Amino acid sequence: MAIDGLILLDNTGRPIIQSGFRSTSTAYPLLHVDAVNNALSKAPRPGDVDPVIYLSAFNFGDAPSACCHVPCGDMRFLCPISGNVDPLFGFAFLQTFIDILHEYFGNLSAATLKDNFDVVYQLLEETLDSGGHPLTTSPNALRDIVLPPSLLNKLLNVAGANINTTINSGSGLGAAGGPFSSPIPWRKAGLKYTSNEIYFDVIEDLKAIVNRNGVLLSSNVFGMIETNAKLSGTPDCLLTFTNPQVLADCAFHPCVRLHRWARDRTFSFVPPDGKFILAEYRYTPNPPSLSTPRPPAPPVAKDTVPIPFVVKVNFDLQDHSANFDITLTSRLSARSLENLVIELNLGEGASAIKCIASRGAGGLGRGGVNSLDVGGGNSGASWAFDSKKRVLKWEISNAPPLSSWNLRGSFSTPSIAPHPSHALLVQFDIQSYTFSSLKVEQLKITGETYKLYKGVRGRVIGSVEWRW
Repeated sequence: MAIDGLILLDNTGRPIIQSGFRSTSTAYPLLHVDAVNNALSKAPRPGDVDPVIYLSAFNFGDAPSACCHVPCGDMRFLCPISGNVDPLFGFAFLQTFIDILHEYFGNLSAATLKDNFDVVYQLLEETLDSGGHPLTTSPNALRDIVLPPSLLNKLLNVAGANINTTINSGSGLGAAGGPFSSPIPWRKAGLKYTSNEIYFDVIEDLKAIVNRNGVLLSSNVFGMIETNAKLSGTPDCLLTFTNPQVLADCAFHPCVRLHRWARDRTFSFVPPDGKFILAEYRYTPNPPSLSTPRPPAPPVAKDTVPIPFVVKVNFDLQDHSANFDITLTSRLSARSLENLVIELNLGEGASAIKCIASRGAGGLGRGGVNSLDVGGGNSGASWAFDSKKRVLKWEISNAPPLSSWNLRGSFSTPSIAPHPSHALLVQFDIQSYTFSSLKVEQLKITGETYKLYKGVRGRVIGSVEWRW
């Protein structure tokens, strides 16, 4: 299974850079660029374009193809595929390559990639071979081959010094042995730190849908354990949990030994250097016992996670105007909801928006069209209206436990009857909290004699569609 190549477009639809293609026709990548640009120009919104676009055969005897594409900042990444190739394979490589670019450049933009054209092209050459098969995708291994951009590197390149040759030879500025010298592909050899530390961030993402009666239709919690390791030498880590049974459908970093997880539900691994995702999982609210097999669940049974807030929506729709009253109340008794964003599409023709945001009987937070003005009150709430997308956005920076918030307002539709969306999109964060209550019992290391510092923290992010 192989992909045909990779194309990076700027916000005008012009190619910035592309990899080598398996197809002998020079027009093959251009056909996919034109197909994506035509689809974007015809769609009312960029998000309405199908992520996989079908293309018929260009020449007689050729097979049809498809183009997988994803937006990234002010760019769009294209991955043409043909033959018996699963599109998910193309999307997986696109996401992997975008993650690599984030490791190298931080925030991605077309200007950043143009300024570092040589580095991007080297990354394309190292991550994808001429046959369309992924090669080296580990950031730690890539950093030994392709140096991250820096002012020193640019000055040396201008001066004519080949720093890559010096480092890759395993002498001078390089680490011990150069690239691929370590027997462990994801970890460099000869690492040394004055302070040995490892941090685990348990991040859980809630996706849920609530109907107009406040009944939870579906809720899923997907988690990941982001790790940042700064450890000397080659430590062998053993991470144990007090409640590993809450983890289901786990996907691990290649460093994790699968047989240890299958046997005793522990993470045994030699960590990469720096940041990486140790594991991804799905949280099951009613986990089975580890000693007995889990019986098959009936088709109608669902494991649901309670929503940490409740929303009440009242709309009064008239011929050419509408009044609304939205109340959000936190259900949490000990934690605050942070970065609350409630979005509502008011429909075509919506104008003359007037709103008042308040907390209980407290002060007012006011906003305006295409603005966010929170200087008018002390409630910590504000609102804004995007006249292009017709979306009303209500923001609450911090909602204390059991607090109640209200947004009242009106709008008009002079030429047509009002047709607001019958669903709110609520996004939020909860710090130092996880739905699964996953707890680390201990972390042991072997192979090294030093003592390390271990840090663990949890965080919840959520996106709830609340229908009314």
